[in-house]
Amino acid sequence: MGGRNARDRGLHRRRGSRVGPALALVVAVGLAAGGAYLARRGATDLLATAGGPVPAAVPARPAATPTPPVVTAAGRATPAITYPARGTGAFRTATALGAVAGRGGRLLRYRVAVEGGIARLDVERFGREVGAILADPRGWTGGGEWRLQRVGPADPADFTVLLTTPVTRGRLCADPTDHYTSCRNGDQVVINVARWVRGVPQFPDLGRYRQYLLNHEVGHRLGRGHERCPRAGGPAPVMEQQTLGLHGCTPNPWPRPDGALHTGPPGQYDDPVPAED
Repeated sequence: MGGRNARDRGLHRRRGSRVGPALALVVAVGLAAGGAYLARRGATDLLATAGGPVPAAVPARPAATPTPPVVTAAGRATPAITYPARGTGAFRTATALGAVAGRGGRLLRYRVAVEGGIARLDVERFGREVGAILADPRGWTGGGEWRLQRVGPADPADFTVLLTTPVTRGRLCADPTDHYTSCRNGDQVVINVARWVRGVPQFPDLGRYRQYLLNHEVGHRLGRGHERCPRAGGPAPVMEQQTLGLHGCTPNPWPRPDGALHTGPPGQYDDPVPAED
């Protein structure tokens, strides 16, 4: 991503908006002094900016309408995830250490954390879901260029996958007007829980949309910019902004849907960002 502009680094913007420089974000979980604390508590506040105080807690807004519960193959209903517009700003980090995924290339380690206020979502289960997506051979670890490993709160990491409420997404992505999309900002891959729970209309399968969402934002962390639809009727590149539109392509959640890296022309469409839902 070196040399690309802010729109192409995973920061999604509204059409016609003027955006200042991205805010510098600091995650303190890697400090030696905080490592022992994290190991004991598994939580941290990721909203502190360099040299500034942690913002005061803001009362959470009413929870959004939950999605219908998911019924498992065994017939047991999984309680629907609920969330407020604004979470607590504190994050609980998954503790399990995952296996190294990938058969070659540079190793990057990542943490997985969930913001306080998101209810009926177990951070360890979310961590396993993220790990399964990123370890899939159709993903970024399938080509021999990258290896990925999930680590715990006290371990050094190259990036963090954060599941956040919509307002916190706006803060961490340096774009407080956008409560709809997700982004990558620095070493933070910010997944908006609204999209994780609700998906988007052009993806009828929520599971496939979650795969796309994570692979797209992690792709930015791996240095890839936005791409356009290469052929009408064919699968979209994973780096196309499929959250906002398909432009003739069909939904595709994987970088390597058929084993080979599937790409499109560099660039992006001037799609409007929907209002928060």
